[in-house]
Amino acid sequence: MSKMSSAPIVIDGKGHLLGRLASIVAKQAISGQKVVVVRCEEINVSGSFFRLKLRWADHMHKRHLVNPKKSGPFHHRAPSRILYKAIRGMIPHKTARGAAALQRLKLFEGMPPPYDRKKKMVVPQALRVLRLKPGRKWCTIKRLSHEYGWGYKDVVDTLEAKRKVKAQAFHERKVGIYFLVPAYAPSDFSARVIQVALLKARKQVATDPATQTVQSKLSALGY
Repeated sequence: MSKMSSAPIVIDGKGHLLGRLASIVAKQAISGQKVVVVRCEEINVSGSFFRLKLRWADHMHKRHLVNPKKSGPFHHRAPSRILYKAIRGMIPHKTARGAAALQRLKLFEGMPPPYDRKKKMVVPQALRVLRLKPGRKWCTIKRLSHEYGWGYKDVVDTLEAKRKVKAQAFHERKVGIYFLVPAYAPSDFSARVIQVALLKARKQVATDPATQTVQSKLSALGY
């Protein structure tokens, strides 16, 4: 992500560490790049869930003594807002430049249209499997948010399950077309189906008169 592009960069937040992802997204936004992060609920946080829950409980009790409902601080429960606040802390958001950078961000739970059909990217510098030592404890923002009042976990899970079914059907259909599979049931999709389809296609090619003419000419040339 060294070059700026007019089209927004779509990042799949699943499996990324919160702070590392926030720092890279903040850098891109302040540099002028539009960034979209989907599946914010699947972002990871290092440390055990119990320890993070205690830290979050202490954080939730911080407030102004005078009219906290008006003056804040406001503690967001939604995963997208948690990521937003982490990014905002890394940007000079009280300046015009920082405010413009925040306008370039779009953060979502789940994967709403049209981003479900767009190519998603990952940030290797922020992936948990690459940056966290094996055996270390971690948890997802989704679980932490749900424990502290985020009420849309079941809704997002339901929508994600439907999206994954459609995505799997599209993938099987696309791969089936690539391997010349004319028609098949998605549940029967396997390596055997591809193998049978290839054999059928080769048989059709071998018996086609037009193909035999071309094949005879190629054989005469030594192919």
